[in-house]
Amino acid sequence: MNKTHPQRNGDVATFESTKSFSEERDRCQPHSACAGCTRRHACISATALLVLAAVVGLAVALGLLPRAPVNRFCAASNNQTGFLCNDRVTCIPASQVCDGVSNCRNREDEQEELCGDLPRSLPGYLVFRCSNPGYWVYADQRCNGMNDCGDCSDEMGSLAACPPCGLEWWSCSPVLYEYCSCVPRRLCRDGVQHCLSWSDEYICRP
Repeated sequence: MNKTHPQRNGDVATFESTKSFSEERDRCQPHSACAGCTRRHACISATALLVLAAVVGLAVALGLLPRAPVNRFCAASNNQTGFLCNDRVTCIPASQVCDGVSNCRNREDEQEELCGDLPRSLPGYLVFRCSNPGYWVYADQRCNGMNDCGDCSDEMGSLAACPPCGLEWWSCSPVLYEYCSCVPRRLCRDGVQHCLSWSDEYICRP
């Protein structure tokens, strides 16, 4: 005896259509809920970031958090090491930092945090350490022709690594303690001995 299946083509179509609608509804509902959830979480995250940024900004303004270090290195006149003021335009020589005179408009070159414990409170690029550990000079005083360290270590030797005497200088062994290996040409033939060899009076010309 042949068994007859109760499903007819119309019934199958109706069942499958109903099933497809149900599956589509099931797919749509979770996605809608997730979309709403995602938007809500995005709004909460954005609000949290804004609040955090405001709190950090207020803490920095009140000095509760340290400010990011500012790069103030610059090249002053004659390509000497300098200190860049807050206006990001004015570049003062290193030796004018913490000299008791405000050379920057907002006195940032004389601030306590910069000048409170010399030379340790100064940025390293502003300082030149002499061969004698107890002495230091400003970086722009290295290779300036003058004996600022007292032992000429800022003018001679591998520590200073200075170039030869410039056009405005005469190379010799100076008599005066203030010079190291050159004397200014303006002193040549002035009737006063400045070089041990007297070359400043007989050979050098101003």
